[in-house]
Amino acid sequence: MKLGVALSGGGIRGIAHAGVLKAMEENGIKIDIIGGTSSGSLVASLYAMGYSPYYIYVLFKRYAKDIIAINSGPIVSGIKNFMANKKVCIPGLKTGKTLEEAYNNVAVKKEIKKIGDIKNMPLVIPSVDIKHCKEYIFTNKIPKNCEDEERYITDATVGRAVRASSCFPAVFCPCDFKDHKFLDGAILDNIPVLEVKKQGADKVIAVNFKADEVDENSNMMDIAMKTIDIMGNKISEESLKQSDFILTIPTDKAGLLDIEKLDKCYEYGYQTTIENLKYLKEI
Repeated sequence: MKLGVALSGGGIRGIAHAGVLKAMEENGIKIDIIGGTSSGSLVASLYAMGYSPYYIYVLFKRYAKDIIAINSGPIVSGIKNFMANKKVCIPGLKTGKTLEEAYNNVAVKKEIKKIGDIKNMPLVIPSVDIKHCKEYIFTNKIPKNCEDEERYITDATVGRAVRASSCFPAVFCPCDFKDHKFLDGAILDNIPVLEVKKQGADKVIAVNFKADEVDENSNMMDIAMKTIDIMGNKISEESLKQSDFILTIPTDKAGLLDIEKLDKCYEYGYQTTIENLKYLKEI
């Protein structure tokens, strides 16, 4: 039996996925196929390349500030370029190049350049092409008997693949690749259960995040994260139905870019997995 894991997006909360993988490894749960969207792709790609869950956690902490720091500058000044159909990158937003370079560097250490070079296990990373209004999958393996092979991209660098899946609207500029302009994969597929199944997984564990409650003490980021969670869960309803178990991680109102809660999120992922070991082992 082949076990697959599908990791959802969720901003900085994605570090919880490393905690989930660590708990699984420590308890003899072997993963054969992995997929991830947005921040889930950051963890999934590193794991597929052979990095340990704890090392993934260390990398997150090392690069988090550089990756998410938003450039200062008026966002409005870029609207004219957008309307004129020029390069869609608004001053004040991140290009995502720091993220891409960081991932290409860690990939080279494993003698990997293109995502297709990954041999450890099948990997799927969804992204959305806003130019063609279509979902594409960055992967190291095109599914068997696939009727739409053009949707699968194997010749992008690992850094470009995770950057394309993690271009959160209003934070990162769209990611260019060939004739595509990619934004966050969570727009259409926040938890890639179906794509993991297409890679041959007999059982799939979906990992998502609990939507925190909004009350009178909630700030703008709390409300934004609640909105994102609602949209993400709605978009992923069909995928979740196809999963064999849904592991939902609490995050204590960790914001999209709330790096101060990295440690807590990692621990939440680990502890939630430990608490559900009985069910995971049954699967």
